[in-house]
Amino acid sequence: MTGPLWQPSPARIAGANLTAFMSQVKTDWGFECSGYDAFYDWSVTEIEKFWVSFWDFCGIVAETRGERVLIHGDRMPGAKFFPDARLSFAENLLRRRDSSEAMVFRGEDRVHTRLTHAELYDSVSRLTQALAAAGVGEGDRVAGFMPNLPETIVATLAANALGAIWSSCSPDFGVQGVLDRFGQIEPKVLFCPDGYFYNGKAHDSLSRVREFTAALPSLTHIVVVPYISDTPDISGLDRAVTLADFTAPYTAGEIAFKRMAFNAPLYIMYSSGTTGMPKCIVHGQGGTLLQHLKEHRLQCDVKADDRVFHFTTCGWMMWNWLITALASEATLMLYDGSPFYPDGNVLWAYAAEEKFTLFGTSAKYIDALKNAKLDISARHGLPALRTITSTGSPLVPESFDYVYAHIKSDVCLSSIAGGTDIVSCFMGGDPIGPVWRGEIQKRSFGMAVEVFDDSGKPLRGQKGELVCTRPFPSMPVYFWDDPGDARYRAAYFDTYPNIWHHGDYVELSQHNGVIVYGRSDATLNPGGVRIGTAEIYRQVEDMAEVEEAIVVGQEWDGDTRVILFVRLAPGAILDEALVKRIKTRIRTGCTPRHVPAKVIEVADIPRTKSGKIVEIAVRDTLHGRPVKNKEALANPQALDLFTRLEELRT
Repeated sequence: MTGPLWQPSPARIAGANLTAFMSQVKTDWGFECSGYDAFYDWSVTEIEKFWVSFWDFCGIVAETRGERVLIHGDRMPGAKFFPDARLSFAENLLRRRDSSEAMVFRGEDRVHTRLTHAELYDSVSRLTQALAAAGVGEGDRVAGFMPNLPETIVATLAANALGAIWSSCSPDFGVQGVLDRFGQIEPKVLFCPDGYFYNGKAHDSLSRVREFTAALPSLTHIVVVPYISDTPDISGLDRAVTLADFTAPYTAGEIAFKRMAFNAPLYIMYSSGTTGMPKCIVHGQGGTLLQHLKEHRLQCDVKADDRVFHFTTCGWMMWNWLITALASEATLMLYDGSPFYPDGNVLWAYAAEEKFTLFGTSAKYIDALKNAKLDISARHGLPALRTITSTGSPLVPESFDYVYAHIKSDVCLSSIAGGTDIVSCFMGGDPIGPVWRGEIQKRSFGMAVEVFDDSGKPLRGQKGELVCTRPFPSMPVYFWDDPGDARYRAAYFDTYPNIWHHGDYVELSQHNGVIVYGRSDATLNPGGVRIGTAEIYRQVEDMAEVEEAIVVGQEWDGDTRVILFVRLAPGAILDEALVKRIKTRIRTGCTPRHVPAKVIEVADIPRTKSGKIVEIAVRDTLHGRPVKNKEALANPQALDLFTRLEELRT
């Protein structure tokens, strides 16, 4: 196909938030442009004007914005946006208090609940009072070992209303994984469930809670949220109280929101890599709010009363991204459990019944639907759905085809990419522009994204390192317990001084879109030629015989050789004929350099809890190097399949 896969209608362009915002910018600054690309260029050259106008466009609730927009703009790190502003993140998310729906929740087929904006405000009010009575105040840490429940969002907003810092992970984490995270930040209060549902089964949480809370002496209260039982047994759990008992003494009233500095801490989030203790990344109040609002309203065209969904756990930054949609007065569509229970239609049935306008998910989920040959559009009518977002890993071109052929033809498919590091995106959607096969539509407004070679020279139409050359509001405030910002600087600024180096291997396309080839620290380098792993996955995972693959470089004979591991579809056999077809497909679709030296079958492939395969962990396992932070993995036992392989000795 030579043309775009999708283009918006004139009516859709005319009614887009982005169109309205460009009109406001013309009024504010006299800048008039013809489309996304020109407006993007203006947003990164006139950064201060862009963010001032966007603040006004969103009607940010604040005590003051202050006169200064950006100080130390030539320093990364060190730049600060709106240094004189004072605001409350929670107040902006709770600006609406009417009887329309704020949240709809489904916990597999077991639990269905709804909450209006007024009910949400009142729930936050009661919990804010309870936390204050428990001694929680500005700068204290409140932690959630929680499923994606409405109560988790209530707890987050209540903590923030008091000026406390929220941090969460999902309840499928093991004891050590929790301690690696919460042990560093010393929370005062912990929210946890009695258990969670997954794949049709109830899983207990409290046995692990008892174990890890014994090693968290900073905790004064453990608030247990009933989920799998109406009356959870909290006996033997020191400092524990049920949520109902914790809030029982308090009646709902006006919340006295603690308005904080723009750069005051809001969240502590964790790097999900497997190369050491998780980095504790501190994100700020205003930067998180502004970035998410920009991405929701301008990049995803979210409007009041839209019904916004993203399949995520509380251990992935997309959960934090999702809940900020309340600041756009949208309805959050929440789901907790397996996306394939009882089958792959469950989320789409939910989307059809509840009229989702935005459906967010991972690229791996779309790949899985494609591999299962599910025809979603034939079974589910989705007339309200305007946008599908995909993230977590590169969305291969064939999965673009699948979405338009088998989910919905008239939808803006926005592959988006960023990370926990920035709690937002560098690249994302363009609701007023076309979707091109295999490409992220555009670089995000206000993000001066470029592609550099190793010497720092800009590239176009060639693969290189993703960088950001100017500051942006959602840069981390700091890393927790990082004197002198030493680890912070080393993480992003050692490669190109004063320029953010993100660690993705990418290319700027002829359409001013972005093609992502994987993490640059996992790129292959046979014979000195850099190869993005996503290029190989695109070829292999489109084959009917292959369910999933992982490719790594093995140090061999003074060079690197490419090793491809495959998990096969039921009934497929990795014989010489299939190996030959795989290699031919890669050679034809990529180059001879991409062809693996070995193709090896494995029963499972390790991945993080957010679904990302972990190439570096497999590479280290192959070479006998220790893999740290295994608790970040959903299936750490899968690494055992890659140890002492006879096939790799020749």
